[in-house]
Amino acid sequence: MKKYIAILLILLVCSGMVHTFGQDNIRFGFDKNGQFKIAQFTDLHWDNKSPGCAETVEVIKYVLSIENPDLAMLTGDIITAPPAREGWLSVARIFEEAKMPWAVVLGNHDDETGVTREEVFDIIENLPYFVGEKGEKMTGCGNYTLPIMSSDGTKIASVLYCLDSNNKPAAHKYGHYDWIHADQIDWYRKTSAAYTANNNNQPLPSLAFFHIPILEFNNIVGKETTVGIQKEGVASPEINSGLFCSFIEKKDMMGVFVGHDHDNDYIGIDYDIALGFGRTTGIDAYGILERGSRIINLYENKFRFDTWIRTRKGTAFAYYFPSGLSSVDEESMAFLPAQTSIGKEAQGISYTYYEGGRLKKIAEIETNAKKIKEGTIENFSLDPAVTVDSFALVFKGLIDIPERGVYRFYTYSDDGSRLSIDNQVVVDNDGSHNARRVDGKVALEAGLHELEVIYFEDYMGEVLEVGWSSRSIREEQIPDEVLFVSE
Repeated sequence: MKKYIAILLILLVCSGMVHTFGQDNIRFGFDKNGQFKIAQFTDLHWDNKSPGCAETVEVIKYVLSIENPDLAMLTGDIITAPPAREGWLSVARIFEEAKMPWAVVLGNHDDETGVTREEVFDIIENLPYFVGEKGEKMTGCGNYTLPIMSSDGTKIASVLYCLDSNNKPAAHKYGHYDWIHADQIDWYRKTSAAYTANNNNQPLPSLAFFHIPILEFNNIVGKETTVGIQKEGVASPEINSGLFCSFIEKKDMMGVFVGHDHDNDYIGIDYDIALGFGRTTGIDAYGILERGSRIINLYENKFRFDTWIRTRKGTAFAYYFPSGLSSVDEESMAFLPAQTSIGKEAQGISYTYYEGGRLKKIAEIETNAKKIKEGTIENFSLDPAVTVDSFALVFKGLIDIPERGVYRFYTYSDDGSRLSIDNQVVVDNDGSHNARRVDGKVALEAGLHELEVIYFEDYMGEVLEVGWSSRSIREEQIPDEVLFVSE
């Protein structure tokens, strides 16, 4: 009898009447040009007794139909009123009907409906299309990874880390919200190290999802690279457990996505890691923002993703990692045309070296310093200097821009520096000062552009670093191969 039941089950699966779906089905798609799209739904605040649930379903179904994601990620405060089981089954039905794989990280309210965090996963872990899991025994429940396979299915190409940000701390003196604990961080570090070791010691492009924002979200408020809506403060734990430091040290984390703050949906970059709020999804959640989703589009074999907010009114705040540039930049900036009348003679950059009296700003080079020598070097460097104080370098040449887009440039210098493209100042880091970084952005057509970097050293400390990033270039020092001496 068991043999016949097994055969029947196989036939039902093959016919599509019964569908099985697991983590091994999650992969970059050939039909999507090696991309993988995630729809983040957060803070549904689902109450099975509320008429608002019907509209919440409409929001989710609209996003799924228009964006056609590969995965739905629910980032906490999903079911916030009893009966919990019926609520979870109602939400699960949305994704089952859409044949959409979905995963969950728990919020601070998900265990306040008469069930524990473990019991939530008991309810959902065997439901159709659910790809999450309880994870290993540690603080919280639902600490696990979702590996994304390569488009050919031969290797793991990217990793999603799902973490439980818990609920309340052990004592009220530690603040209102709990944090991600040391054993969870240790699990992340060991798991990350294992993925890296199995990838020829190269970190895999990764994202992290949890509910309550970490303290570092405060660091991106007001930055030029931050885009989106901020209508409330960051409701983070008061204790910093060091999770972000581990993300930096393991070198795999591209972005962190949370919910919790219903009237925030902004995203920015702190120490080369994107920190982003989702867009509140649930009609019955507090907040004034149009209900919707954050969409995250990954690129296979690249430390790169695009993200935007999707609502029934359309899209907003498209944001490009790693550059920190956005659709706002592309729509508002005038593009500088390529220099078609100038050719490149050789790889490198020309320099003129000056020495003189105490320099306090770039304008004083011409009056206070004397030209000593000229030459050509491969890249921006202070190597031509023959003294340690009171000197200046003026670099001139061409930069070959690989594709049309908005580019972010920076100089990190002690003392002053300035970067100009096609006679337009992009980075103004002038003045006598300690080592300091200043960024600027410019819209450029593909092709050759005139580039000038001016640097001066007053006294005590000499450093110059010149870098760039774009929608498709992870921040780096400008490489030799795009710098040329003009004819």
